[in-house]
Amino acid sequence: MVTMIMYGIPNCNSVKKARVWLEHHNVEYTFHDYKKLGISSEKIEAWLGQIPLERLLNKAGMTYRNLNSIEKESASEKNGAIAIMIEKPSVIKRPLIEDESGKVMCLGFSDELYEDLFNGK
Repeated sequence: MVTMIMYGIPNCNSVKKARVWLEHHNVEYTFHDYKKLGISSEKIEAWLGQIPLERLLNKAGMTYRNLNSIEKESASEKNGAIAIMIEKPSVIKRPLIEDESGKVMCLGFSDELYEDLFNGK
């Protein structure tokens, strides 16, 4: 059985919907709570090797919108964005699901995406 990890924040609506979907379809996963466990620069670097910064950094969310202009400017380049994601992991698009090898399986949630990815398990 593939061991998946879902990264996110428990009170995020997208994360809530994704968790309900996975549980309803009996898909096993481990939940990594950014608020309690944080995130490492190594993990973010690994994700950025698979996902463009523009997709991983959630510019539509309140956390990003509440950044000051200096932080937003810093977030436009990789090292600055990583520092902000470590300090304020709510700025990372979520949920992010990876497999046991660290391969990102999906970013975000939609019924269609999960149906395709998990074949309705």
